[in-house]
Formats: sequence, structure tokens, C-alpha cells
Amino acid sequence: MIKTASKTIHEIFGVKESFKLPDEMMKIVLDKEKRETAMMRYLDEYTRDLSYDGFHEYYEEEQAERKKNKQDFTPDSISDILSKIVGTSNSYYEPTAGTGGMLIRKWHQDQMATSPFDYKPSNYLFFAEELSDRALPFLIFNLAIRGINAAVVHGDVLTREARGVFFIQNDNDDFLGFSSVNIMPYSDEVKKYFGIQKWEGEKYEAHIESELNTYGIFDI
Repeated sequence: MIKTASKTIHEIFGVKESFKLPDEMMKIVLDKEKRETAMMRYLDEYTRDLSYDGFHEYYEEEQAERKKNKQDFTPDSISDILSKIVGTSNSYYEPTAGTGGMLIRKWHQDQMATSPFDYKPSNYLFFAEELSDRALPFLIFNLAIRGINAAVVHGDVLTREARGVFFIQNDNDDFLGFSSVNIMPYSDEVKKYFGIQKWEGEKYEAHIESELNTYGIFDI
């Protein structure tokens, strides 16, 4: 695994101090042009190896909320074992996804189990939930840069209170392409679909990038 220095990660997202990164990263995540520029720089730094979470060590050292949210991330070796236990499947759910390390290993396993000529992102749908405001932009970035299709609930998996729901979609069904980032409407239908009890916290502004609706999920 290649470890990229904190300084390099800060340069990619235009910050000088670690405490500023999550907020700035969230702004970039919701700006398609800036997000994809950051993605290209990320790919250059990580030699285009997306088989693992390149933010893992940085996040644990600089961003983890151990006291508040008891954040300690699963080692890649354990993620590999768990992904093999789960096996190849068309859907995957992770209730406390963090920055996406385990989900990424599952995604990579699915890719390796399929011929490049047959692999289509639209054949797979991931569901993730995460409470931390700090971890969320890392998670969304990790999903979008890999062209993954996923629904992400930003909320508490136990109380079912949520600030919002993101839908990450590979619009062109291109396994080498990036995904778009969308925010689901704050409707009763969305609450019911994702098992949300109530909206909690400041709501996100409306944000839709996808012109297509592959899964029909925007109709709920």
C-alpha cells in the first residue's frame, strides 16, 4: 500500500490544516468540476490504484473522532476476509461505513470476479450509512471516484435520525468513469424507503447532477 503524506492530501483539496479539510472537501464533493479535478490529482498520487482506501491512514491519524464516535477503522486484512465471506453479490449494505474501506474491498472483489468485458457498474448497488460529518465527504469521494452506484444515508443507524441521503450514480455505466453525486429530496417517500424516523440537523440544499435515473430511485 502506498501511503500519501498529509501535505499531499491537503494540497489536493486546497487546505493547509487538517481541521479545515472535511468542510472544504464537502464543498468540492458537491461541485462536479472541482471534484473531478481533485479526483485526477488523487489518481496521479495513488498511481491509479483504487483497490484500497487511500485515506485510511491519514483519516485515522488526523480526523478520527475516537472519543466522540469511537472511530477505529477495520484493517484491510480483515476487510479482505469479510468481503470473501460475503462473496460476490449484486448488492451490499454497510451500516457504519466510515470512509469506505470495507466497501471498497468488496467492490474490488466484485471487479476481480468478473471479466472486464462483462463488468458493468449498473449490475451492483451499494447501501451505506455514516454518522460522522468528518467521514462523510471522504466516503462520497471514495464512491464517486470508483464509479460506484450507491445510496448513502448521513445519519444515526440506531435512532434512524438522518441529515440527508446521497445517491451516487455512474451515469454512463462506465467502469473507468466517475459517478455523479445527487442529494435525495426530503420527502416522506424517501424517509420510508430508507427507514428514516425523522430528519435531524441542517438540511442539504437541493443537488442533482444525474440526467439519467438508472435505478428509478429518484422517483421515490
